[in-house]
Amino acid sequence: MKFVHTVWSAVLLAALATGAQAQLRIGQPSGFSGSAAAGVKENTEGAKLYIDSVNHHGGVHGQQVELITMDDKFDPATTAAMGRTLITEQHVLALFLNRGTPHSQALMPVLAELHVPLVGPSTGAMALHDPVNPWVFNVRATYQREAIKAIRHLASLGMTRIAVLQTDDSFGADAALGVEKGFVAADLKPALLQKFPREKPDFAELAAKVKASDAQAVLYIGSSGSVASGVKAMRAAGSTAQVVTLSNNASEGFIKLLGEHARGVIVTQVFPNERAMNYRLIKEAQELAKAKGLHGVSPAMVEGFAAAKVLIEGLRRAGPKPTPSGLRDALETLQKFDVGGLEVSYSATDHSGLDFADLSIIGSDGKFMR
Repeated sequence: MKFVHTVWSAVLLAALATGAQAQLRIGQPSGFSGSAAAGVKENTEGAKLYIDSVNHHGGVHGQQVELITMDDKFDPATTAAMGRTLITEQHVLALFLNRGTPHSQALMPVLAELHVPLVGPSTGAMALHDPVNPWVFNVRATYQREAIKAIRHLASLGMTRIAVLQTDDSFGADAALGVEKGFVAADLKPALLQKFPREKPDFAELAAKVKASDAQAVLYIGSSGSVASGVKAMRAAGSTAQVVTLSNNASEGFIKLLGEHARGVIVTQVFPNERAMNYRLIKEAQELAKAKGLHGVSPAMVEGFAAAKVLIEGLRRAGPKPTPSGLRDALETLQKFDVGGLEVSYSATDHSGLDFADLSIIGSDGKFMR
């Protein structure tokens, strides 16, 4: 499937069936290729489950929702350029569900200049939460909260030698602040704290340093491709350390990249168990996935699904002739909006949305277990 300048076929078919063209245009510049591609594609697939269902039932105020995606190849400069193109040439009402911390930060000046909201960025960067950005509406917990929970969990297991491998970009720096708080709370210091370049890291060198540190556990902060390659290098170097990574890697694609080394890897999560049918969010996503012939949903799909629910509610509240600024104002009226067992609230001083955090472990069946 081609993800560059894509107008989804399902949306076009639905529009043709109703004799009208899609009118509510939403732009998604994200890394459909590159080291984060696995999670990006699952995020989008989850969002499409809900958007396609809404379109099938008549759209929003009788208008179809059209998701226009562009592949930024996980490059922040490209993200900003594509965001500008989507706004000025494709005339989208909002940007949506892009992946990456530096990528989201690159979009922020564009949003401020052109007065267009960004809904559900797939990143837990604190910079998107505090100080509140009037154009950014988050739909997930912060990486810092995840990192604190991860360190606290390892310490509760009696692990005192914990290494931290951190991508050398704004995502890594942000998550590292949570790591630091976690170590302080546990009265521990890292056995190893090592940054690595986002592009072309030396995994063999990193693995050797982990082995030399005699770490009992490693918190690996990076994209799915980097972490998977790093884990393989660690095992090849003889390290048996417990591996923990953050929710940006909560995708089936990440498990496939890990291959035989997937079992036992801990991944923090920012949404309920994707098989927890007691949550209406999960039940609805699973039912729509089944109707499309899919085997189920992944955590990354759940994130996209929840973000789409928030976006659609904003469009509904913005009325039949929404503008980007009107959509922004409408989103800010959400108070205890129930996405299916979780409530999303925004105000002029808080655009965080949700604060759910949990832990999962990859089982022998290649599935996330809680």
